[in-house]
Amino acid sequence: MTSPMSTEATPIQTHHGRPETQIIIIVNRGFYLTTIPRSGTVTIDARRVRIVLLLIVVVLALPLMVDFATRSGSVDTTDPGPATEATPTTTNPASAETTESVQSTVTGGTNHTDRQAQADYEPTGLVAYVVDAQGPSQLTIVDRSTGERVFNRSDYDLYHDVDPTPAGEQTLFYVASNIRGEAICPARLESPCAQDVFERVNYSTGEVERLHTRFVNYNGSSNIHDADRVAEGKYLAADIQYDRAYVVDIRTDTVEWTWNAASEFNQSSGGAPNDWTHVNDVEVLEDGRYMVNLRNQDQVVFIDPETGMDHNWTLGADGNHDMLYEQHNADYIPESQGGPAVLVADSENSRIVEYQRRNDTWERTWLWTDERMRWSRDADRLPNNNTLITDTLGTRLLEVSPNGTILWEREVPRGVYEAELLGTGAESDGGLSMAAIRGTANQTDVSSVGGVSGQLQKGFLGLFPPLVLHGFLYVMPTWVSPLSGALLLVDLVIVVLWGLGEGVRFGRRQYRARRGDSGEPPASED
Repeated sequence: MTSPMSTEATPIQTHHGRPETQIIIIVNRGFYLTTIPRSGTVTIDARRVRIVLLLIVVVLALPLMVDFATRSGSVDTTDPGPATEATPTTTNPASAETTESVQSTVTGGTNHTDRQAQADYEPTGLVAYVVDAQGPSQLTIVDRSTGERVFNRSDYDLYHDVDPTPAGEQTLFYVASNIRGEAICPARLESPCAQDVFERVNYSTGEVERLHTRFVNYNGSSNIHDADRVAEGKYLAADIQYDRAYVVDIRTDTVEWTWNAASEFNQSSGGAPNDWTHVNDVEVLEDGRYMVNLRNQDQVVFIDPETGMDHNWTLGADGNHDMLYEQHNADYIPESQGGPAVLVADSENSRIVEYQRRNDTWERTWLWTDERMRWSRDADRLPNNNTLITDTLGTRLLEVSPNGTILWEREVPRGVYEAELLGTGAESDGGLSMAAIRGTANQTDVSSVGGVSGQLQKGFLGLFPPLVLHGFLYVMPTWVSPLSGALLLVDLVIVVLWGLGEGVRFGRRQYRARRGDSGEPPASED
C-alpha cells in the first residue's frame, strides 16, 4: 500500500542492456513522475510539506510583526492640533559640520570619526516638509533643536512643493491638490476632477493667501507637483496633466509661455499615454533658462524660453537607468557655486547623485545611499556643505555630510516629498557643488551601508524590480519597512503558488473521482 505521498522504484532494462530504475511518485494518489537512474524508495508526507511551507510563511512574516510592534506608533502621522508660533531661526553655516572636520570616507559602516561627528553635531533651524499621500498628506514644520512640530496643515489631499518666499521671513509658498466631486468640479470636466492650488501661508499666524487655482481631469497622477517663481506675480509650473511646463501670471490667470514635451520627444518614450512624461519639477535658472525634470523619460532638460530645448545640456537618457531612473526634484548649482552641477534624487535607484558639467558632458561626482533608503525624492545642498534628503519609503528626513555620515535624521510619514531648511535659501540656492567642496575632479561615491547585515539587506532589496517594490511599499501601512515589505512580497508569492498547487491537486482528485480512477500507478511487470 502506498503512503499519502510516496516514491516506488522498479528495476527495468534499457536498450543498452543496463539496469535502470523506473520511479513512480504518488502525491496523495494523484501525480506521477517516472525514470531516474537510481534505486530505492523515498516517502514524503504531504502534510509535512504543508507544515514546512506554513513555517516559512510565518518566519517571513515575523519582521512585519516586529515593524508593527516597534514602528506603528513611532511614525509621525497625527495632526498636532493648534500650531505653536514658530520663532524665526537661521542656520549659521560656520557652526555646522563641514567637510574639513570629517575626512574619512564611509563605505562599510560608521567608524569612530563618524560617531564622533554625529555626537558633536547640533542640528538647528526649522525644517518644512510636505507629504503627498499617506501619512496623512500635510505641510509640517519641525524645530530641529527640540524635535517639536511648530506648524501643521492637512487641508488638502496632496502636498507637493514647499519653498520659502520673499514675501516675509515667516511665509512659505506651497503647491497642493484636492480630488473633487461633481458638486465642485466645473461642468466642462468629468467627476472626479483635480483642483490644484498655489498658496502662501504665514506659519506664525496661520494666515493663508490663495494665489492660483486650476481644475483638470483627474487620472491618478495629474496634479501640479512644482512651481517656481519667475518674477512678481509669475510662476513656472510643472504640468503633469498636459506634459508641459508653462508660465502663468497669477494676477490675470493667463498662461504667458508654454513648452510642450511633445515638441521634442517621441510618444514611444517614457510612460503610459495617461502619464507620459510625469513632468514633476521645474527651476528658473540665473541665466534665464528653465530646467525641467521629465521623470518618465529619465531626463533633466534645459529650455531656453526663446529658442527651445538645449539638447547638448540634457542630463540622462530614456532607459539609461545607470545614470537616472525616474528621478525627482533636480537642483541646479551654478558656476558661481562650483558648478554647473545638478544634484538630484535618483528615486527608483534609491540614491542621491550629483553630476558636474565638464567638457560639454555630465560626470557623476557624488553618490550617496544606505541600506534603508527607498525611493528618495528630494535633496538640497545646504550652506554648511551637507545635504538635506527626503527618504519617501524609508520614512525619514536626514542630513548627510559630504563624506556620507548621517548627522541628523527624523522619522516622518510615508509619502514625504520635499523638504526645506528654512533660513538657508530655497532648495540648493546656498550650497556648493561637491566638486568645489571636496576640491577634487574624481568621482566620489560614499554610503552609510552598515557592515555585512546592511550589505545583505541592500543586496536582497536589489533583487526586486524597483517599480514593483516601491509601488507595493507605497500602498502599505506607513509602519511597514522596506525589508519587511519585500519579505511580505515573497510570502504572498509563496501563498499564491501554494494555493494554486492545492487547487490543481483538488481538481485532479475530483476528475479521477468522476472517472472512478483510484489514482494508483499501473502494476509493474518483472
